[in-house]
Amino acid sequence: MFSWVHPGKGRRGTAAMLVLALLVSACAREPAPQGINDPDENVNRRVHAFNRALDKALLRPAASAYGSVVPAPIEAGVSNFASNLDGPGDVVNDLLQANPGDAIRNTARFVVNTTIGIGGLFDPATELGLNGAPTDFGETLHVWGAKEGRYIEVPVLGPSTGRDFAGTLVDVALNPLRLVLQAPETYWMTGAKFASTLGDRQRYSSTFDSILYESADSYAQARLLYLQNRRFALGQTGSAADGSGDDPNFEDPYAQ
Repeated sequence: MFSWVHPGKGRRGTAAMLVLALLVSACAREPAPQGINDPDENVNRRVHAFNRALDKALLRPAASAYGSVVPAPIEAGVSNFASNLDGPGDVVNDLLQANPGDAIRNTARFVVNTTIGIGGLFDPATELGLNGAPTDFGETLHVWGAKEGRYIEVPVLGPSTGRDFAGTLVDVALNPLRLVLQAPETYWMTGAKFASTLGDRQRYSSTFDSILYESADSYAQARLLYLQNRRFALGQTGSAADGSGDDPNFEDPYAQ
């Protein structure tokens, strides 16, 4: 294994980084964003058109076939397995957010589901009252005070923001399982994630189809719903439904 620091300084450097992270995490969080910051709308709309065409030609029919061929219990098991894979990454982000309570709960949940739940195919942790507390590095950046940034639509991945997309990239490398597992186990991880995505696309097909194919402006609708839901999840608005929360200055640009 390679190291960028002298062996004698590695532990002190790592400890210092963790302490710094915890100190930064104690800083005030970013104020609730107002409105929509989308200076690259023309580019984003072209990416959205690509994503919409990709969904229509590939993802939607593949999800429909997946839902009709794969029995519901197996589909649920794959979804549980894919969700369980995020457990170690959630724990790391909990620690970076100085949130030991959720770190302990997510650790216990991962251990129970990995052992009793046969690698995460089943979810006995929920039956034991160990409900998950999912998080990500985008939320970690938010806790550290990073601003939301401009809205972006990412090819294949869909709606995001500058902060959340950076968090997505870090999460891929941050999950300890990716450092422990080697091929072919990593292929199983990728396959499970893709299968879970197909399951979600099929499970919420009416919602996806309503946004992408039945709304007057699918780009504006997807953008609004993403920002509303994300801000609500981060505790920046009081309602996921209208996006207004407690901010009297928030104006829905698509209200009739």
